[in-house]
Amino acid sequence: MKTTRLEAFSDGVLAIIITIMVLELKVPHAVELAALKPVLPVLLSYVLSFIYVGIYRNNHHHLFQVTERVSGGILWANLHLLFWLSLFPFTTAWMGENHGVHRIFEYFSRI
Repeated sequence: MKTTRLEAFSDGVLAIIITIMVLELKVPHAVELAALKPVLPVLLSYVLSFIYVGIYRNNHHHLFQVTERVSGGILWANLHLLFWLSLFPFTTAWMGENHGVHRIFEYFSRI
């Protein structure tokens, strides 16, 4: 099998993952800039997760540029990768709701 079908499937799954992550962002109802403060941890966790998924997407693309054909093992390995990446919306929301990103930035500000 050629790589184009697997690449298209993977791109679709990654697009859905990013879409679900962005749908978790809640817009504040106030117009003041201070209204963004409560949603900042969720927004920061989204940015970090988006970058992480983007890195996986770029690496996936470059990997399949040098791949000539897809075997059954590659299909299963790709599904394994996509399964773990599909958990990103859950972990992104969890980190944002529990201020996990805020703790990360606190840690680095002490260094």
